[in-house]
Amino acid sequence: MTALLNTTFQRLEATLFSPDQRVARAAQAGLFLLAATVAALLVAVAGPIYSLAAFGGLTSGLLILRDLRWGYAALFAVIGLAPFAALPFKIGFTPTFLDLAILALYLVWILRVATRRQRELVGSWLGVPVFVFLLLAVFAFANGLQYHRPTATTIRNFAELALGIGSFFLVVNTLRRQADLNLLTRLIILAGAGAAAIAVLFYVIPPAWTVRILDAMARLNYPGGYGALRYIEDDPANPMRAIGTMVDPNVLGGFLILVAGLTAPQVVSRRPLFHRAWAALFLGLELLALYLTYSRGSLVGLAAGLFMIGALRYRRLLLIGLAGAALLLLLPPAQAYVARFIEGIQLQDRATLMRLGEYRDALALISRYPWFGVGFSGSPEAGLYVGVSNVYLLIAEEMGVIGLACFLIVMGGFLGSLFVAWRKVAQSLQLPTSNLQLEALLLGLMAAVVGVAVGGIFDHYLFNLVYPHMSTLFWIYLGLGMSATLIVRSPGPAIQT
Repeated sequence: MTALLNTTFQRLEATLFSPDQRVARAAQAGLFLLAATVAALLVAVAGPIYSLAAFGGLTSGLLILRDLRWGYAALFAVIGLAPFAALPFKIGFTPTFLDLAILALYLVWILRVATRRQRELVGSWLGVPVFVFLLLAVFAFANGLQYHRPTATTIRNFAELALGIGSFFLVVNTLRRQADLNLLTRLIILAGAGAAAIAVLFYVIPPAWTVRILDAMARLNYPGGYGALRYIEDDPANPMRAIGTMVDPNVLGGFLILVAGLTAPQVVSRRPLFHRAWAALFLGLELLALYLTYSRGSLVGLAAGLFMIGALRYRRLLLIGLAGAALLLLLPPAQAYVARFIEGIQLQDRATLMRLGEYRDALALISRYPWFGVGFSGSPEAGLYVGVSNVYLLIAEEMGVIGLACFLIVMGGFLGSLFVAWRKVAQSLQLPTSNLQLEALLLGLMAAVVGVAVGGIFDHYLFNLVYPHMSTLFWIYLGLGMSATLIVRSPGPAIQT
């Protein structure tokens, strides 16, 4: 079946783009006429909105089948701009745009392997602990069934988490040229800038307008009403927190760590992927949006990531960071922000005290179920609960200390591999353009992953079933980094796909 589909697409492509202009024009006109006829029938039967959605989905699917990079473009557009958007109808369940985008990527990859367009599967050494971690997650889910019967939502959310972890292998096997890595980096940065711009816009316009926009998005499964707005300590008397289309300010903060960490080296690199002015604008938007989230953990996480790569290579980032810290300390509008930081350090504000209580409860649960955790469906005891604002404790709750140890091995191995690859790239004093771009990518990924590793001490978005787009983006970053290290280690030209 796959061979037949592949042959059919090859013949169709050869006809549509035939050297004989008369044949090509006739084929293109026939395809346009067929598409117009189908579109007219859809409008008559299903109405204009569903017809437009179906036509857009069909067009996107054909583009992805033709070139996998379209699939990545769609995936990052969904993650950055509408991560919770879902189809306005059910097919047994309500598929989200994220589900459709990542499943399309998996489908095309499987078709490539089945039709032998990709004749070998690539697996870096990090693929072993990642695969073991995925197996442990599946085992923990199955083991948790003895305590709780999962709901359909839990099963679906866990499937999204598993697909997100598996995206590591998807990226490593489908992005094997530096040109592809550069394109993917550009797509992520653009998606991040778009998300940041939306977050800032939602923050500065009147709240009633933001609520109206969110109400309009409610048909796509978004929460609407004034309850969607977020404030410090959930008190409308306090400053509002930016959420954008990420629903939660801390999740938006974690997303901005990932994209700002990747963007920052482009501002100071000698061979940026964007014009330096554009890169600076993108980073400025991301930092402003991060500031407006009032997410202290995210701000500390990004600062840690940028400080590390500033100390390793880009000293100008340290100067930018010092200037930003000076503004934060000196400008009058930022004094409330500084006071909130000080309250957190002194363990005085309500949010910090609640986190400390969560940590105590999480340690109590882990001490009773230490090795494999309690799974993803809930706590087996009425006096205990699953959920804590710390990604490491959350993994230990759900997958036990064995799962947590495997996750830490993955993180440490990834950062170690990136550091070794960066040292190899940076050995030459006169770097060619391609190496300078690769260096910026390696250091950007390092800053992003270190940032969310630190930010994960204060939040759980990287492993929360409610936020599958964050988990997917994180594992894509790991796959992107390992693809870059494979290119660095390659003795000859980059492998063509």
